[in-house]
Amino acid sequence: MVKNEESKNESKNGITRRSFIGRTAMATAAFTILPRHVLGGKGFVAPSDKLNIACIGIGGKGETDAEAMENENVVALCDVDEIRGAKTREKYPNARFYDDFRVLLDKEKNVDALTISTPDHTHAIIALSAIQLGKHVYVQKPLTHTVYEARKLAEAAKRYNVVTQMGNQGHAGEGARLVNEWIADGAIGDVKEVHTWTNRPIWPQGIEKPEEIPSLPNFLNWNLWLGPAPYRDYHPAYHPFSWRGWWDFGTGALGDMGAHILDQPFWALNLDFPDTIQASSSEFNDQTYPVSSIVTWTFPEKDGRAPVKIVWYDGGLLPPRPEDLEPGRKLGACIYYGTEGKLMHDNYGDSPRLIPETAMQDFDMPEKTIPRSPGIYEEWLEAIKNGTKSTTDFEYSAKLTETMLLGNVAIKMKEKNTILEYDGKKGEFTNMDEANELLTKKYPKGWEM
Repeated sequence: MVKNEESKNESKNGITRRSFIGRTAMATAAFTILPRHVLGGKGFVAPSDKLNIACIGIGGKGETDAEAMENENVVALCDVDEIRGAKTREKYPNARFYDDFRVLLDKEKNVDALTISTPDHTHAIIALSAIQLGKHVYVQKPLTHTVYEARKLAEAAKRYNVVTQMGNQGHAGEGARLVNEWIADGAIGDVKEVHTWTNRPIWPQGIEKPEEIPSLPNFLNWNLWLGPAPYRDYHPAYHPFSWRGWWDFGTGALGDMGAHILDQPFWALNLDFPDTIQASSSEFNDQTYPVSSIVTWTFPEKDGRAPVKIVWYDGGLLPPRPEDLEPGRKLGACIYYGTEGKLMHDNYGDSPRLIPETAMQDFDMPEKTIPRSPGIYEEWLEAIKNGTKSTTDFEYSAKLTETMLLGNVAIKMKEKNTILEYDGKKGEFTNMDEANELLTKKYPKGWEM
């Protein structure tokens, strides 16, 4: 895509606004920046420090993402549904509104960064378009709809040297850091196996495509909502809430909550790509994900860490209850089985505890060795301004997303009753060509990646 006018004039002006924002080393050498709290109180951001932000998808979770940008200069908003985005538009009355992100990117040349909070199937096409213009991006989880898209975004972020972040907010939490520090300190020995689970889906799955064709609301641009998905008529079964359960639009329970729950073991155990994936599930069709599923990944030895098996359960299925978990004590969302003990935590890495509780009471907490995050949004914004990296940038989050989506491929292949073997370096299955076809999808004309 063509660079914006700011980039075209770079040679004439010597430095662009965007490149100035990122040059921390040069700025530090030239002068000392006073802490913002000295200048104007907690939460104060000097006008010269503010980024020009565009928010794509401003209803639902997008409302929260846009609200988090309130200390920046929100110049543009975009949503295909004028009603869903009404509250955000009221919050930022001076921001220009669009229903087409492509028009926004074409007209808003001064935008530094974007939040992208649309359904899963449109994440990648919007993010890639912005990255190719040199824009920094914050993309809601899961990062992409397919494995191909995850790799494409990781490559683009590196090539265009932009600051990226996936919206798995637990990654910025205290619990996630404690889990990392405890495991690194050997609190439970060598981790051999991890069991994870969620109560999702909380939307319909295992259902057929609706037959009726209701009237299209006049406030919804349906063709833009579909974007790179195959055409189908509008139905409230898809928008605004239940799109997660449809193969064409969402990534199911695994894509929704895996970005939060699998994130902790993926980070703490320094995992890369799995070498095998296998799945079982309830019945499903070519329209929606199953009501429940179990997915198992194995990861090879890495840097002295032993091989690890991770098992995922959803739709009301639960792993075996540890014998030493006290009677009546509620299961969290993740249990690590080590050679010297067990560790359990809730969603997002919250409330980590060794089990049984007597082990926790005898535990000597290790030093805090991982820098604490100011918050998932704040660290992304600060990284843009300081020319640094965020902790769940695309180099990391694309691999996590790929791992989750490989689980969905395995679900689709469950009838083959085969353990899929995966070559992470090449990004392909080595024992099932049919499965490789599911690593990407067909794009309608005009929506190609």
